[in-house]
Amino acid sequence: MQDGLEQSQQPGFQSETMTAATEPSDQRPPRAASRHLGWGLIAIAAIAIGLYAVPPYATFDPLWSRIPLNAAFTAHMLWLSVHAVPSGLALIIGPFQFMPAIRTRWPKAHRLAGKVYLCCVVLGSIAAIASTIMTTAGFAAQVGFSLLIMGWLLSAWHAYRAARQRRFADHRIWMIRNYALTFAAVLLRVFLVAGMGVRQLVPSIPFDQLYTSSLWSAIFVSALVAEWFIVTRARPKAR
Repeated sequence: MQDGLEQSQQPGFQSETMTAATEPSDQRPPRAASRHLGWGLIAIAAIAIGLYAVPPYATFDPLWSRIPLNAAFTAHMLWLSVHAVPSGLALIIGPFQFMPAIRTRWPKAHRLAGKVYLCCVVLGSIAAIASTIMTTAGFAAQVGFSLLIMGWLLSAWHAYRAARQRRFADHRIWMIRNYALTFAAVLLRVFLVAGMGVRQLVPSIPFDQLYTSSLWSAIFVSALVAEWFIVTRARPKAR
């Protein structure tokens, strides 16, 4: 015991003990791991929907449209295509902009991708205005799309202005809100698939009502999850 006590009092032994105690663990904290998993799932869903929904509109052929076209407007497919292609690109780019490794290691790529993303949002929003006017889904859907477009443009503007003013914490918060609205395109299709399953059991449900309900549900859930994430994870906490 005396030998052990004398050994523990030696400087070399104390420094090794302190080093072992303070050395960071290689294991990733559970919260960080769950966050990476969440963003990974979002990225997979965004890429999957982007690759599924966008290619038909890249043809500009009305026969490939996945939604009913308004026969009163011959340019309906054109505006849908101009909306779908940049919006799909924004949907795919978005998740990677939130990855710290990319922002830290390749800041120039992060800024370039951010500029491309915002340009896609603006172009997609302009085309969405025309598409909303021409939609056959009815007035309730037009109101929902209009609110979505306004929120999309407004949050993009605030995110851009915050970045220009180097208020990066505010920039991230506004980009979370913006991408949540972009991701509403994914949730819209999720709710549509679920609704079509219900429609198999209740065939009397009109497709227009199903589509409008799915649209509003996608907007509401996207906005709600974004605000929850901002309050619980993204907003800096006072110490």
